[in-house]
Formats: sequence, C-alpha cells, structure tokens
Amino acid sequence: MELRQLRYFVAVAEELNFGRAAGRLLIAGPSLSQQIKALERDLGVRLFDRDRRSVGLTPAGAALLPRVRALLDNADDLRRQAARLAGSEAVRLGYVNWLPADLTARTSTVAQVHVDTWVAPSHTQADRVAGGSLDLAVCWTRREDLDARNLDARLLGADRLYAVAVGHEAREVRARDVLVLLDDDAATWSSWNVYAEQFARDTGARTVRISDGGVTGPAFFEHVRRAGRPVLNSPKGQTTPLPPELVACPVVEPKPYWTWSLVWRRGEVRAAVLDTVKALTDGVGDLGVQASGAWLPDDDPYRP
Repeated sequence: MELRQLRYFVAVAEELNFGRAAGRLLIAGPSLSQQIKALERDLGVRLFDRDRRSVGLTPAGAALLPRVRALLDNADDLRRQAARLAGSEAVRLGYVNWLPADLTARTSTVAQVHVDTWVAPSHTQADRVAGGSLDLAVCWTRREDLDARNLDARLLGADRLYAVAVGHEAREVRARDVLVLLDDDAATWSSWNVYAEQFARDTGARTVRISDGGVTGPAFFEHVRRAGRPVLNSPKGQTTPLPPELVACPVVEPKPYWTWSLVWRRGEVRAAVLDTVKALTDGVGDLGVQASGAWLPDDDPYRP
C-alpha cells in the first residue's frame, strides 16, 4: 500500500468515474484501475462496486474514505513541516545541568534545536546568549542580570531544594536549622553563592565557606557527615543518588525553590527562536514557586 494508491482511491471515490478520475490524476485509465485493484488486494477488502455503467463505494470503501483523507492530510502536513525545518535556521541552546525531558518532542515541529555540548555555569551561559554564540540558554538568573545583559526570560523549570542529613528517616527541617555551603570557586559557583547567601540572610541558616568543590558530589556527602546538621542540597545534586547512611529531608519555613529560566536576547525577531520559546514555555505555569510558603531570592524574575 502506497500513499499514491490512497490518493487514487480518494479521486475515484470523489468522481465515481474512473475516466474522470484518471484525467484528474493525469494517468491512463487502465493504470488507475490496476492500482485500485492492487490497493484492494493489499487491504483485503473491495472498495468499489463497478460495472460498465456505474461506480459506487462499497460499505467498506465508504467507511475507510474519511480515514484515508485524514491520513493523506497528515502526510501533507508532515511534508510541510519537513520543508519548513529544512529551510529554517538552527537554534543553538545551552544549559547548566538541567533540560526538560521532552525538549525534543516539544520543539521538533518548530525548529532545528541543537543543544550545545559545553555545559557551563548559569552566568556563563547567559553571557553567551548576550554575546550571540547561543540563541537560548536554560539557566538561573535574576532581574538585574537580565537587564545588564539585555535578555528576556520565561520560567521553564523549578527545583524544590531539600537538605541532606545523616540518618534513615526523612523528616522536615526548618530553614533556619540548615547549613549552606559557599564555594570559593566563584567562576563555577557564583550563582549558587548569591542564592545561598540570600537564603541564609532571610532564614537564619548558617553558612560555611569551602574550597574543595564540595557543593556537590562525594565531597558534599563528606561535608554532610561532618556537619552535625542537615546541609542544603544544590540544584546540581538534585538527581544524585544518596549513600545509604544519608537521607533527603524537606526544608520548610520557608520552602526554597531554585528556578530555571529560558533566556534569549531582547529584540529577537527570528521566528525559529521565538517559536522555540513558545513551544517550551507555554503552559508551564508557576511550578509552585508562587505558592504560600515558597521562598525565592528578592530579585528572582518569578517572585510575586
């Protein structure tokens, strides 16, 4: 069965005359008749009742006709989308450590999105968008960062941060009882340090400055074991499996959220970029960051 044969079937069904259908399709009448017979063999049903004077759809043919039309419409739409994508510019997207799981599914019909392989900190990715080496980036940002770089942003994702403690029982931990790590490596952790310092000021959480890269990874777990209190987990550690002697504890009073923005240059006019923004962010909602009891830094773009 071929799409060409299905188009022949629709033409004959609409004309109810093989001669007129053949003329419309610009093929010979005997060839059209042979193709319809081949289609009937492939489908295992008779599509037309025909004799020397008339042609009519069988009940099976009448039942299949709307489905065949829908199938052909979908095929035509697929060709149009492929042609549009073939002629569109590639959209370059950078990220830090998180991307939507359905990114490809949500953008495949609007643009050729190429995810950049250089995974870099939030401020670096925002700088690359501002400088033009990326079209979009998924990163953490503040209003002042957007204004300084002449960028726009929309909410794409959010992590509710938790604390990691020694033990086996997941219990709620008040924010003021949490320890927050600050890393001396500002080139890598500047966004986290800004976030963590304001969290500590607002909640009374205690901060500890480190220089061993222990905001995440095995060194982070060593800090938890030595801390004597729960330690706030960073966004880079949200999906890391915990050792068996450690447990994730919800942080309350307030509940800290880390937001992921999709950022692009203000004044962007390229349809592929703007359509990608729309495809990724429409319908996302507030992801809980504006709910009662949620905490965001003062300059977070999504703080109420």
